[in-house]
Amino acid sequence: MIPRLVTGAGYWSPLLWLAFLILFTLIGYLIYSRGNPRYRKDTEQVKPYLSGNVEPSKEKIQVKAGDIYWGLVEALKDYYNVLQAIHTGDLRDYILWYLGVGTIILFLLVGGA
Repeated sequence: MIPRLVTGAGYWSPLLWLAFLILFTLIGYLIYSRGNPRYRKDTEQVKPYLSGNVEPSKEKIQVKAGDIYWGLVEALKDYYNVLQAIHTGDLRDYILWYLGVGTIILFLLVGGA
């Protein structure tokens, strides 16, 4: 006899769990074996049904990330045009802007009082 692990919440019997595993594997195999035997991958069967219409290309129906913010970007178009004009992509420029703006803020907080 295999000992059982008894805890306050129940018990653990490895043979019982193995029996359940085998039982559910058999049930899963029976369900799988009753599937349609005429199904073939890489045929017309896997294409979506679009009421007889030709499936459009993925590029035509894809929603791009830029489309999500279209309204916001269009409303702030003038602001973004200015930002794009001063955007260089050089990290040294960003550090220079950071130090410049930080100096102005520090001057206003300390020197303005």
